[in-house]
Amino acid sequence: MNDQIATTDTTATEWWRTAVIYQVYPRSFADSDGDGIGDLPGITSRLPYLARLGVDAVWLSPFYPSPQADAGYDVSDYRGVDPLFGTLEDCDRLLRDAHALGLRVIVDLVPNHTSDEHAWFRAAVASPPGSPERARYIFRDGQGPDGTLPPNNWKSVFGGRAWSRWPGESQWYLHLFDRRQPDLDWQHPEVRTEFEDVLRFWLDRGVDGFRVDVAHGLIKAPGLPDWERQASMVGDGTDDGVNMGPMWDQDGVHAIYRDWRRVLDAYPGDRMMVAEAWVRPQAHLARYVRPDEMHQAFNFDYLLARWDARMLRRVIDGSLAAAASVGAPTTWVMSNHDTVRHTARLGLSKPGVRPKGIDSKAEQPDEALGLRRARALAFLTLALPGSAYLYQGEELGLPEHTTLDAAYRQDPAFHRTNGAEVGRDGCRVPIPWIADAPSFGFGPGPATWLPQPDGFAHYAVDQQEDAPGSTLELYRAVLRLRREYGLGNGQLRWLDSGPDMLVLDNGPVRVVVNFGFGAAVLPAGRLLIGSVSSEQPEPEIIQGNSAMWLAVPGR
Repeated sequence: MNDQIATTDTTATEWWRTAVIYQVYPRSFADSDGDGIGDLPGITSRLPYLARLGVDAVWLSPFYPSPQADAGYDVSDYRGVDPLFGTLEDCDRLLRDAHALGLRVIVDLVPNHTSDEHAWFRAAVASPPGSPERARYIFRDGQGPDGTLPPNNWKSVFGGRAWSRWPGESQWYLHLFDRRQPDLDWQHPEVRTEFEDVLRFWLDRGVDGFRVDVAHGLIKAPGLPDWERQASMVGDGTDDGVNMGPMWDQDGVHAIYRDWRRVLDAYPGDRMMVAEAWVRPQAHLARYVRPDEMHQAFNFDYLLARWDARMLRRVIDGSLAAAASVGAPTTWVMSNHDTVRHTARLGLSKPGVRPKGIDSKAEQPDEALGLRRARALAFLTLALPGSAYLYQGEELGLPEHTTLDAAYRQDPAFHRTNGAEVGRDGCRVPIPWIADAPSFGFGPGPATWLPQPDGFAHYAVDQQEDAPGSTLELYRAVLRLRREYGLGNGQLRWLDSGPDMLVLDNGPVRVVVNFGFGAAVLPAGRLLIGSVSSEQPEPEIIQGNSAMWLAVPGR
């Protein structure tokens, strides 16, 4: 039986409702000066590549001044550029060049915590307990007769306890992440005023929006009650307890985002915010994108879904229904800088499971199978109504670096767990541009802040440019067709299919995905493009682990 699902407001014109947004991880995208770390001038030099790819906007992970204890997510100054990445003038030039190419720019905002080198925290630890300087953070006296026990039993997302004491200090401060990332107290009016001013600083410079880090974590439950479980930002697709507890998804966060929305609405050009909010169920996520709050929220249920037709259909239906209930678009995301690349996840014996990193001691993905499935999943993702996010390198089919030596690992999660959690370095390796160049063309010399595996040469941009059937050319073609047929602003209708198949129509395009290994009969429709090849030797057959877009008969 066919189902008709209204998926988006087809009268809305805001760009962010249907945009394809490309995540750039600045230190790993392009290095202009040869120090082994990507930078803003390097990104600017590659903007024509992104424009040709066919994306609508670029999201930049943090480039602010930072001691880099957590790759820039420990910010010491929210109104500057770290010299590692360039200058404010370089940022202004990037914005001008991007806008000239028709690309919008979203920047990362990290409001849950600062660096321990932020001027506010330095003032806090230089001031006595009870001082105004300390009130901006969450300082508490310890438990026990001499205060040597932490104020509660909360654990850090990165491992170990979530409380530390500054050397020589009696009080403890909260850090849900690394000890060098003290949590701000968002009940304090000065914190709220400061971040509204930070928003205006970047809006005045011309940014088009903000990705809000840990958007569900700013408010903690009153009294900071004990929580026996491990605090977790990211689930594995099976843990119903992810982001439950007194440190996540408290009702008070929504007043903050209503205030921020008023700031953004005062600027022209449809400025936007997208929430990184790992919350369940979807109805809770929808609260972040009510009409007076954020514009988008990342759909992590989709990222966490396995290579399973029924599961994906349930996630898609639930996501669309929840978003529609508040008049918001749904976002679709397969990978980001915090997760193992989906090319690797889909090549595991349990395809789609989300390990917290892969090293040489773990199961090694089937690289060819993972890529084949990743290409098929892209066909599904980019056909769905709403907005889609791409993580740098996925348009190349880039695999996870699964054999990175422990000596090179920098993720604080790896070090705080003594290696029990492999961490996120494997998905953050600098991407390859030129197969036979030093650092595969990432920079002018051989230096890279994380070593690249030899196999990256096969995936380099110059090896795929204008090469029929390459993953890069496939993405370019699919993005062009998505735009041509208006799929981001369409309506989805499921068609009957077998247990290992998904078949849906979005306007004039029929999407067919075969999740099984065996070939299956293809429904009616003229072939537009296929994930395995642009050619179709058997016009009535779809191969296993592949996808096709067809023209709906009569449309």
